[in-house]
Amino acid sequence: MRIIVFSDTHGDSRAVNEIISRNRDAQAFIFLGDGERELNAAKEKYPDVKIFSVAGNCDYRSSLPDSGVYETDGAKIFYTHGHNWGVKFSMTRLFLQAKEIGANVALFGHTHCRSLAYEDGVYILNPGSASCPRDGGKPGYAFVDIAPNGIFCSHVDLTYPHA
Repeated sequence: MRIIVFSDTHGDSRAVNEIISRNRDAQAFIFLGDGERELNAAKEKYPDVKIFSVAGNCDYRSSLPDSGVYETDGAKIFYTHGHNWGVKFSMTRLFLQAKEIGANVALFGHTHCRSLAYEDGVYILNPGSASCPRDGGKPGYAFVDIAPNGIFCSHVDLTYPHA
């Protein structure tokens, strides 16, 4: 099973549509906030796609939750934007929350920087920003594959075909 994870689109509808259209075979998408407006437009365009989402610090007046949990195929995924978890300074609170609820994966955004770590049975993944990365890399997203032999996570560059 493949889950696509993306975050921090900040008005870039093209990025959202590109990520979804490239990954139509994914079982689910998890959006980690800061781009609720373009995400809502994509939900209308792709009504058959399963999309879970949380509010980011720039999703003003959002009714979306701060965090969520998605359970599938023996994996438990905790996801949040990250601004209320202090992720710009440390991932400790995020990690401890994942451990407390028994999650195998903790997903967060907010920093616009890709990261992937594994600690004490928990993958901690930030897909970076799909529109404006701050780590010197390209815009991108990530995926989480859940298989009988384990979990695999990786980042993907978001590049566009020539017009």
